[in-house]
Amino acid sequence: MKIFHPDTFKEAIFSPSANIESLINQLWEYQSRHNAVVRRYCELLESSAQTFIPIEFFKQFELKTAEPWEAAAIFESSGTSGQKPSNHFVKDLNLYKRAAVAAFHQFFPQEPYKILALLPSYLERGNSSLVYMVQHWMEHFGLAGSGFYLHDFAALRKVIDESEEPVLLIGVSFALLDFAEAYPGSLPKGTIVMETGGMKGRREELVRWELHERLCQAFKLPYITSEYGMTELMSQAYALQGGRFFSPPWLKVVITDIHLAEFIQKTGHIGRINFIDLANVHSCAFIASDDIGRMHADGSFEVLGRLDHAEMRGCSLMYL
Repeated sequence: MKIFHPDTFKEAIFSPSANIESLINQLWEYQSRHNAVVRRYCELLESSAQTFIPIEFFKQFELKTAEPWEAAAIFESSGTSGQKPSNHFVKDLNLYKRAAVAAFHQFFPQEPYKILALLPSYLERGNSSLVYMVQHWMEHFGLAGSGFYLHDFAALRKVIDESEEPVLLIGVSFALLDFAEAYPGSLPKGTIVMETGGMKGRREELVRWELHERLCQAFKLPYITSEYGMTELMSQAYALQGGRFFSPPWLKVVITDIHLAEFIQKTGHIGRINFIDLANVHSCAFIASDDIGRMHADGSFEVLGRLDHAEMRGCSLMYL
């Protein structure tokens, strides 16, 4: 049997010539043997086939492959009072940083931006994977003046209006909406406005197209971009416009029947969104989310809502 080398594998997933299906099979073989939770789950199912692990397991277990190891960070999900958060034990923060930058640059120009965030600062929510990612962006390709402005809309508007460099305005959905209503008006040419999802938890619920329509009207923009990520994933997907997400090559999306996990839905059919994140090499890469959506023929996917039993969670709850 070929020996699995995590460090070699981590280099391979970012290679332009990577055979993704081969890497998926290698990682499943590794994790199904060396992740105690994944192995036990397969034993209970009496199956060795590739299986998506319920996302709830990130609340109930320490999902670590090839134990024992100490976590360099523990990313924790947002939630309402009384909810048990998901905990993603991260062994290699450099891998998270690399995936976060590489995924962004799959879809956006490799140039510096003045990154302005309507998010809690790192000191307020250092256990948030989203906040950690944006903080790293600021350090890696952020221009002078980049920063967190969740609690100071007036200062944010001033910085935007005075900016001559490319601006990336990223924020949780309802923070962006609150800012748009308080300080509407045109943004500098080339500004990217990126919402990070989370439609529940504040004011009336809005579907994504309604949110985008309001933001476009307020800021006089032709479209809004979107980021899709989860505490349980090391990688992110992006929608350049229209709310249809594309994932980087090492993050595979699979839509299955809501009730029959082994039944893969055809293109255009609605079902449960599952992920295979090859960057989750040290935790669990095969995840059944609580989101429902569908795939399109061009490889993009839509997020249409949550399963009925799913708890309220998401980055918008950081704004409550």
